[in-house]
Amino acid sequence: MSYEREPAKRVFAAELREASKTIKDTEDEKSPVYLLLPTGERCNRVLIAGTITQKDKVGDQNILYRARVSDPTGIFYINASSYQPEAMHQLAKIDTANPSFVVVVGKPNAYTTPDGKTLISVRAESILVVNQETRDLWIQDAARSTLDRVDALSSESPSADILLARETYHLSPDHWKKMVSDALSRIMQL
Repeated sequence: MSYEREPAKRVFAAELREASKTIKDTEDEKSPVYLLLPTGERCNRVLIAGTITQKDKVGDQNILYRARVSDPTGIFYINASSYQPEAMHQLAKIDTANPSFVVVVGKPNAYTTPDGKTLISVRAESILVVNQETRDLWIQDAARSTLDRVDALSSESPSADILLARETYHLSPDHWKKMVSDALSRIMQL
């Protein structure tokens, strides 16, 4: 039996930050846990890009790296440990004294605090330092992917995931269109 990874979804920080609903199709412990994006698409892998602005090493024996990556809409929190050795070594090598552009593939994790607030981080599988042109192309791809989801969100024959997103999140399609417009405007100003 071959194992095929699910494609990573391009998502802006502002949308990922708003996500709070997780979905698990079966009780099997190996069944994937999906995060339902507010625009109605489930994902268990994301492709994000931005500027890495901070990196912290935690622990001496069980090392964990935490980092902040900023895109035009907000901040992603990423981490990598010895369970993701490739990503951990890549993250360890990045010098954050001078901010660098990075592309990260990883799994979104939802954590609910005791007061009921949901926090989202990304467990990195792969991290790559890229140039500004690559970062800008990712922003354009993420904008296109988000607008495609927004169109589906407005559909008159929505999928079950879109119906669930409408019930869970109460942000209008216009909210996400403005976020995309603002993100594209920011890269035009740079």
